[in-house]
Amino acid sequence: MNICVFLSAADLDDRYTVPAREFAVLLGKAGHCLVWGGSDTGLMKVVADGVQEAGGRLVGVSVDFLAAKARAGADEMVFAKDLAERKALMLARSDAVVIMVGGTGTLDEATEILELKKHGKHTKPVVLLNAAGFYDGLKEQFRRMEAEGFLPLPLTDLVFFAEDGVSALAYLEESAGIR
Repeated sequence: MNICVFLSAADLDDRYTVPAREFAVLLGKAGHCLVWGGSDTGLMKVVADGVQEAGGRLVGVSVDFLAAKARAGADEMVFAKDLAERKALMLARSDAVVIMVGGTGTLDEATEILELKKHGKHTKPVVLLNAAGFYDGLKEQFRRMEAEGFLPLPLTDLVFFAEDGVSALAYLEESAGIR
């Protein structure tokens, strides 16, 4: 399975790197392919290292203005002309999506992926990996949106909030009929 992961390229502390690495190793050991932003810095590097060391495949999708940060050892590296094309290519190349911790770029990616799913533009499973409760506030906001009628489908059909990598991968594999 090709699993797209949206996440930060920043250097982060163990609250975020340990769960990200654990998920990456599970992904690699299971023989899945990581589709990610292609960066060899920060949390993106942690995840790519974990997948590659565990035997998984790496497909990076970078942008021209970040070419200097692209991972040299990826199995495949694609360069998009801008961030919008990058998101579209990452979604097109994947069977499922995981959103890890990140800043405004990751939040932009998450909301676009969920908006596309809400409108039936894709049916891929989407997981928010809620490391150290990072997405607790967003989960609460989504629950409010659902309760007040802002979501045309149940929240559970839109996104799965996983507290750890084991439950995230189990959900993705069940969704794909692997488990």
